[in-house]
Amino acid sequence: MQSRLQSPASPRLHAIVGALTLLVSAPSALAQQPTSDEAGKQAFNNSCRTCHSAKEGDNRLGPNLNKIVGRKAGSLPDYNYSSSMKEAGFVWDQDKLTRFMVKPDDVVSGNKMQPYGGVSAEEAAKVIAYLQSASQ
Repeated sequence: MQSRLQSPASPRLHAIVGALTLLVSAPSALAQQPTSDEAGKQAFNNSCRTCHSAKEGDNRLGPNLNKIVGRKAGSLPDYNYSSSMKEAGFVWDQDKLTRFMVKPDDVVSGNKMQPYGGVSAEEAAKVIAYLQSASQ
């Protein structure tokens, strides 16, 4: 007497069960992947939140980053920037922010970002996307 697992229908049954298992587990696997907004917020929280806020007027150890894209470097009136940041003479755009987050001293030597060591360009892009969405 053959068991059911050894019947000719067995490979097909295993394939169906396998496919159903994938379908049932796929939504939970997808749920574990953060959306781009969540990934940006997580990148901000991991790399920036200790010193910065995305809320207007909420300066901490570092200035708030609300509406940073398009803002002149060192220009918030209620934050004590380093003299090098005050005298940087540029407006923050995506490229400048990315380069600054990757290697701050290469963009503004003498900034107050110590001991911050920088992030990858990919993480910087996530942070910038988050800041732009949070500033609207």
